[in-house]
Amino acid sequence: MTKSEWKVESSATAPAPLSTFASVHPAGLRDLPALWRLERACFGAEAWGILELCLALLASSVRLRVMEDERSVGFVLAERGWWRDEGTITLLGIHPDYQRRGLGRQLLSAAEAQLNTRRYKLTVRVSNAPAIALYEHCDYRRISRLTRYYARGEDGWVMEKIVGANTLT
Repeated sequence: MTKSEWKVESSATAPAPLSTFASVHPAGLRDLPALWRLERACFGAEAWGILELCLALLASSVRLRVMEDERSVGFVLAERGWWRDEGTITLLGIHPDYQRRGLGRQLLSAAEAQLNTRRYKLTVRVSNAPAIALYEHCDYRRISRLTRYYARGEDGWVMEKIVGANTLT
């Protein structure tokens, strides 16, 4: 396994030390193997399959990864709606060993900047308290609950962020 590859399991040791530099880069099909390993490390049994991830990479207008020490440690996929000024964050994951370091916020902010819309939406598992806290910290609010949205019947929160003083209808 090379330095840029991840084991599927998160290490049981202490988290990797903070890097002094994290940077956001475009992601593409050449990154698919590394992103799939990262997807499985982030989401375990609930991770998308490689074909689903490949199709999402191809379909997404925003495909970004965050790098620390020459290693992909997180990624985000997002799509801008063509029928109105709205962007959807499809998938955001940070490797468990690199969570709670501001990298999710950095990726979310970079995705929003590339989408450049006034309204952003995403869906998150109701049980994912750390992600909900991140999104609320970034000014997202819960607007509806989707019953049995995720595999194994878990509900999801639809969250929304509206930028600017005037709301959209």
